[in-house]
This record gives sequence, C-alpha cells and structure tokens, in this order.
Amino acid sequence: METFGCQMNVVDSERIADMLTQIGYLPTADAEQADLVLLNTCSIRDKAERKVYGHLGSFKPLKEKKRDLIVCVGGCVAQQEGERLLEKVPHLDIVFGTHNLHKLPEMVRLVEQKKGRFQETQFLDQETRLQLFPQRRDSDAITRFVTIMQGCDNFCSYCIVPHVRGREISRPSREIVQEVIELAAEGVREITLIGQNVNSYGNRVEGEISFAQLLELVADIDGIERIRFTTSHPKDISDELIACFGRIEKICHHIHLPVQSGSDRILQQMNRGYTRPLYLDRVAKLRAVCPDIRITTDIIVGFPGETEDDFIETLSLVEAVGYADAFTFLYSARPGTSAADLKDDFSADVKQRRFDRLLALQQENSRQIWAQDVGSVLSVLVEGESRQGSGQLYGRTTWNRVVNFTGSDNLIGETVSVKIIKNNRNTQLGERVSKNN
Repeated sequence: METFGCQMNVVDSERIADMLTQIGYLPTADAEQADLVLLNTCSIRDKAERKVYGHLGSFKPLKEKKRDLIVCVGGCVAQQEGERLLEKVPHLDIVFGTHNLHKLPEMVRLVEQKKGRFQETQFLDQETRLQLFPQRRDSDAITRFVTIMQGCDNFCSYCIVPHVRGREISRPSREIVQEVIELAAEGVREITLIGQNVNSYGNRVEGEISFAQLLELVADIDGIERIRFTTSHPKDISDELIACFGRIEKICHHIHLPVQSGSDRILQQMNRGYTRPLYLDRVAKLRAVCPDIRITTDIIVGFPGETEDDFIETLSLVEAVGYADAFTFLYSARPGTSAADLKDDFSADVKQRRFDRLLALQQENSRQIWAQDVGSVLSVLVEGESRQGSGQLYGRTTWNRVVNFTGSDNLIGETVSVKIIKNNRNTQLGERVSKNN
C-alpha cells in the first residue's frame, strides 16, 4: 500500500490496513510478493495526480505476471475520476472514493471470486459519515493523528478538496476525548488533531464546543504531553484559539497557517475570506501570546492573473512574517474548481522564475531561523529509531523539527534534553545532555 498526500490520507490508510487484515491480508513492503496492491491517492495538484497514473502503470507488468493480483485505487483521485479510472487503466480492479472505505472488503471479496471490476464513489449523508469516522487502532506509536472533522465548506477557487472530500462535518467531542484517553493509556504521548479546517470545528453543530474548548479538554488528559493540530484556515483562527497558545502548556509552539498569496487582489480571487492585514494581525497576536512560536505556510505561485506586483506582495509578506518553512507550489488547475475557468496570460517560464525567486528567499529565511538553534538545549520527545541508523534515535522539538541523536531504545517515549550541534536542510543533529548540565 502506498499513501500520497495529506495526514487525512495517512489516517485513512491505517483504517484500510486494519480492514484488509480482518479479511486475511497482511502487509508487505515488496510489491512482487503482494496479492493486493493499493494506492491511496491525492489530487490536490496536477503533479500529484499524474504521479498516481505513473505508479499504476508500473504495476501493469506485475499484473500480467500474476493474473490474480488485485489492484485498487482509493482516495481523492479515485473520488474525482470514478468510472473513468477503470476505463483508463484496464489492469485496475477496484476504485473507491473518500466516503467508501468501509466498502473495500466487500469489493475485494467480489474480485477474488472473479465477479468483475468495481467502483464506489458515492458521497454519504451526514448521519452515515458520523458513524464511519476513523476509530482508534492498536499501535505502539508515541505520536498519533486523531481525526476531529472531515470535508470543507470554504470552496477556495483553486481547491478541489470540497469536491472530493465533501462538505464539512465535525466529529462529536465526546468521541474525540474518549479516543485520546484510550491512546494515552496505550502510551501515546503526542497527538495531532487533524481536519481540513480544524479552526471551524463545531461551528455548524448546535450545542458543540469550539475548537479552543476541545483543546482544553484534550490538554486535561493524563499522559498526553504534547498537542498539535493542522490545518488552520486564517479566516477562522479566533482570539479564543490564539489565547490557547499562551495558556495551555501542552500546545506545541508551532502552527501551520497557509497564506497562499500576499496580494489582497489574488486572495479575493482565491476566495480565501481574509485580507493581508487580517492575516498579519493574526500573526502578530500569536506572537504576542507565544513569542517563540514558529509559523509554517503554503504559498501558490502563478495563480491566474497574478501580476509582478502581486508576486512582489507575496515576497514582502514572506519577509514580514519570517516563516520557519513554506511549502511552495506552482498553480495547477483542478477540474471542477472555479479558478479552472480563469484566464491565464502568463507563460510557464515567467511562473517558474517567480517560483525560483520565492524558493530562494524562503530557503535563506529557513536557514537563518533553524541555524539559531545550534548550541541550544531543546526538549525532544523521542519517537523511535532514526533512519540514519548507527544507534541513533529521532524525535521532534516543540517547533516540529526532527532531531537525530545517539541514544538507547529505552528513551523512546521520553522527553529528553538535546543540544543541537548541527542544522541540516530538513533535520537537526544533536547530542543528549543531562538535566544537571
């Protein structure tokens, strides 16, 4: 099984793995040994979608060699393409959308019985969706994602998420709290509350608590040491939520706050629901209550109609905010979105040059920010053995930065003091120090 895209897909893949285990399948990292191959897909950008088709093509020779191999595609590309996927990819057996994970075992059994090829991409009603929210699964992980909501009602003009994930729905807070209690009892020490727009949690449910109130309940659970959340929409980040960063000790000092553009004109065309001044006001208030907070973001370059002046506005906002990291993307039209019909007068070369300028600026900003940590002693929650090997462990700082350091396995699950000795492109290298040093 290969998973593309966001944390929501990661959680969905965990659920898929559980369901397949219950009907007799076990995971393998070797496609040659597999009886079933499954891609859980992302369609947020054209490049991600094309990558899925490329991976599917690579499994054609394997399917020709193993006629009983079952090939499945789920997630957002499946939801978007539906029956067309089966038509485009003859060696594909099953297509299932974002609301139809629960139907996968039945479809697998039907394919095993040679009863055809199948696709399910129907959106479910709200009551049924509430019954099918991802549930806790047994794990020895130190950190876990907890889904608190699904879907999105914002309909940003460039974004396909509402079209493939459906409308916004909030999971009952009592279920969320109970899941976190059970995770804490299993040894989980850090949880990340996830949803397409966590800031609007509970807003459309009469009598439900706000997201800030949910954070307070989760923070009161014994055993949970750290709380993160993603993703936050700037228009919905309330003063009540901002205050949590100064009041709730367990909330990590990092927030991902996608801005997409620094130009008010482009933000309006994107239907983002906020202005540049409002965004900067939110940033200022966050830093007032949590001075050491580090902010990451998403930025789109080359949105239809973006002028040089618009782009300069984005560069100046990047400078003004001082992002620790930014995920930068060239705009790609998504089918069914309103921006797909906008006139686009600028060449790919112009967009690429702008992208390169933005990337160079942000990389230098990131280098300077993370380099400040060298020589500092930081608290690191140890998550497991590092990919680097050589007896190294890895964990994360409050700012969500991965730190590798030498240590024994009995430190996994502990929060330790680590002196940062080197800053790499995406990680840091450290050495453990005693609390008395």
